[in-house]
Amino acid sequence: MTGVQACIALAGASYLGSCGWGAAAVLARPSSVRAHPVHHVLFIVTCTLLAVAVSSLLWSSSRAAWFLVPAAVPLAALPVTGSRSILRHALIALAASPFYLISILIAWR
Repeated sequence: MTGVQACIALAGASYLGSCGWGAAAVLARPSSVRAHPVHHVLFIVTCTLLAVAVSSLLWSSSRAAWFLVPAAVPLAALPVTGSRSILRHALIALAASPFYLISILIAWR
């Protein structure tokens, strides 16, 4: 496994975990009081790992991270749009998923 593959895989896993935990928070599977702060921490980790994965464009010849760059747009929009409308919040969050999937597939081919 190369460093680029590891960075992109970690970014994708963090995104998946954040989406999963957010869905669980809405369904109140863990206590809702505890679920939201954990979801926020996972979101921060997801954004950080996205930045690390995209930085691979500077230190690697792999171009898989180019396909991950557009995922920053919906992730940046999430704090601005808020979560008053859970459906809107979920749709904006899920808008990043194709970019994660394509980037992972290209990095691992």
